[in-house]
Amino acid sequence: MKAETKTQEQQVTEKRANSERRDSVVDRRLGLDRRRGPGRRRSDERKNAEEGQMSDEQFQFLMAIDEYKRKNSRPFPTWTEVLEVITALGYRKVAEPQSLASFAKKN
Repeated sequence: MKAETKTQEQQVTEKRANSERRDSVVDRRLGLDRRRGPGRRRSDERKNAEEGQMSDEQFQFLMAIDEYKRKNSRPFPTWTEVLEVITALGYRKVAEPQSLASFAKKN
């Protein structure tokens, strides 16, 4: 009976000693990319920009809107506020208006 108890204690000890398995579970839960190291996770916006799914202008605009929302505690800025952010980025109306038909999404 003592031999059985000792064997069970050894198995429990061996399971607890294997901390490498726990570390991998923690990494997956935190969403960390092991190749980048802890605390180096890219934001979805930054990842999309680096992978070419977003232009530099789009990324700059997105970050400016995000900063505005954080500083002003506004989860949904009005169109007037969006125009203010665009103006603050340096955009000015210099061309004649054109038809929006060319921007229509095609199904």
